Amino acid sequence: MGRLFGTDGVRGVANADLTAELALGLSVAAAHVLAEAGTFEGHRPTAVVGRDPRASGEFLEAAVVAGLASAGVDVLRVGVLPTPAVAYLTGALGADIGVMLSASHNAMPDNGVKFFARGGHKLADELEDRIETVYEQHRTGAPWARPTGAGVGRISDYAEGFDRYVAHLIGVLPNRLDGLKVVLDEAHGAAARVSPEAFARAGAEIVTIGAEPNGLNINDGCGSTHLELLRAAVVEHGADLGIAHDGDADRCLAVDAAGEEIDGDQILAVLALAMRDAGQLRKDTVVGTVMSNLGFKIAMEREGIALVQTAVGDRYVLESMKAEGYALGGEQSGHVIVLDHATTGDGTLTGLMLAARIAATGRTLADLAGVMQRLPQVLINVPDVDKSRVQTSPELATAVAEAERELGATGRVLLRQSGTEPLVRVMVEAADIDQARAVAGRLADVVKSALG
Repeated sequence: MGRLFGTDGVRGVANADLTAELALGLSVAAAHVLAEAGTFEGHRPTAVVGRDPRASGEFLEAAVVAGLASAGVDVLRVGVLPTPAVAYLTGALGADIGVMLSASHNAMPDNGVKFFARGGHKLADELEDRIETVYEQHRTGAPWARPTGAGVGRISDYAEGFDRYVAHLIGVLPNRLDGLKVVLDEAHGAAARVSPEAFARAGAEIVTIGAEPNGLNINDGCGSTHLELLRAAVVEHGADLGIAHDGDADRCLAVDAAGEEIDGDQILAVLALAMRDAGQLRKDTVVGTVMSNLGFKIAMEREGIALVQTAVGDRYVLESMKAEGYALGGEQSGHVIVLDHATTGDGTLTGLMLAARIAATGRTLADLAGVMQRLPQVLINVPDVDKSRVQTSPELATAVAEAERELGATGRVLLRQSGTEPLVRVMVEAADIDQARAVAGRLADVVKSALG
């Protein structure tokens, strides 16, 4: 069996790859593994379970809840809420497990199961591996230990989760948003109620789009992967900014008053300066990934802020932040983690903090984001090659060295193996887009010839 867990839980086409049987079995296995690890020692375990609005989330939620209760875990069902809300409530309620059913920005047919440990933190790789092992042992015949009588878990709805999460978001804002007009694109997803409520309570005038989920329209032509509607709405309504979430609202992208995109790197730059000025940016350091735009790195260096770069994936950003005590990190895609207030990327919190900076300074979003110049970035995927030799091919090393000499200090080359496909990603940044395209094209040709 291939590894079920990816970088963000178990994900696949609902009712094909991700079945009710798999969701139930993983939930029981998670309960047993955490019990073996001593997580439940001395008390009756509790889990918080939430989901995004996908139609498949209804039967998958039923399977997860059944699995946990059959393993002796009491379940608090919070309904449709963002992933960061489930993580927050897991910690705030002292629960032993959090479970979120979502496939994030993926299309509607997909869904996923993501587990959180006590405190609302993602499970360590070794715990995920152990859950897979225990699940597979049961699937091939090993019986579960099953409680009976009063030992089975009880299931209840926790409707207070919505208000408790919104109150948390409002409570951590440094200032109100009075006077701002904000367009919110909720991707017909998990934040369709939460985000408008939070922005309105914070004082903003809001316009919402993509806020009518019906179980089938999540991420459909809207949200952080489709900014066209948001751009148009911001301009049409004369708004100060627009905020776009993905299906589970763990990411945030923005649009300025002119309808121009503000990506995750630019949002990080704005928040880094805000937190530095407030004395909250510990060690004057921000964490990004190897895909962070070179313009972001140059801007941070100019402002006296160090940039630590990790492998691609918000879990690696978070690992670095926790290990070294950093307060802010994120990805170009809009996953932004403010560790003092969240244990995972939180798109609503990110949008609120970005708007708060605008309100506090009286400056436009375009002006604030202008702290960094986003250098042109060209990405070419080269398929059907031996990706394992990307770091050892002499021919490729020579080509990369030549490209780096040509680009100089205002350019960058990155060759990266795909984690799931037989391809190599060639990324080139340069001050000039034509140069970036030319260099990337040449390197892609060398990858084909050297690794094909």
